[in-house]
Amino acid sequence: MSGYDRHAYEPFAVTVDLAVFTLRAGVLHGLLVERGEEPYAGRWALPGGFVRPDESAETAARRELAEETGLTDVSGLHLEQLRTYSEPGRDPRMRVVSVAFTALLPDAPEARGGGDAAQARWIPYGSARALAFDHDRILADARERVGAKLEYSCLATAFCPPEFTLGELRQVYEAVWGTPLDRPNFRRKVLATPGFVEPVPGAARLTGGRGKPAALYRAGPAAALHPPLLRTPREGRPA
Repeated sequence: MSGYDRHAYEPFAVTVDLAVFTLRAGVLHGLLVERGEEPYAGRWALPGGFVRPDESAETAARRELAEETGLTDVSGLHLEQLRTYSEPGRDPRMRVVSVAFTALLPDAPEARGGGDAAQARWIPYGSARALAFDHDRILADARERVGAKLEYSCLATAFCPPEFTLGELRQVYEAVWGTPLDRPNFRRKVLATPGFVEPVPGAARLTGGRGKPAALYRAGPAAALHPPLLRTPREGRPA
């Protein structure tokens, strides 16, 4: 382009960071990696890395997830862009702008380190403090985004296996919102929401105790909840 000086502006790097969540034994877990290199060597951080010149941010996110955690089979991964973090000084190496993604993975396998990550591990949300860079903020923002989307979308089924009980679906809400829910009320709301879930004919699963096997459901065709499944001030958010 005639007259354009590409050296007129200071260059900066673009990275991706992934806040990946799953449920284990009804507890919300986040995927963290131990940094094997400076800066912040030995500290826990979100998986991520630099975007290459020939790839999009989403392509880089999926590549970094596979390289740093060993999760190569992520066919059940629900990945969406969270926001962009661009504050000066967020990376001590240089000016770095990060595109953050939120990912949900049902039945997550064990992770392992790779690339510049010494190890990767599923850690209960909130149990790891002082993450590298501004990753504490990104992780908290991601959890709030997921919690808000559970209110008006069918996102909760992305945490579940293909066939699930209403109790397993309720555990998703309880884990993400951080509060127990009234079982009969939750069941009534879910079954009254058109297209949220569909029964699996003739299927049931023993869930423990002396009760009869619980009916199985699968995700319905709806993308949004009408009416929304709203949190109350006591359910996962301050008054």
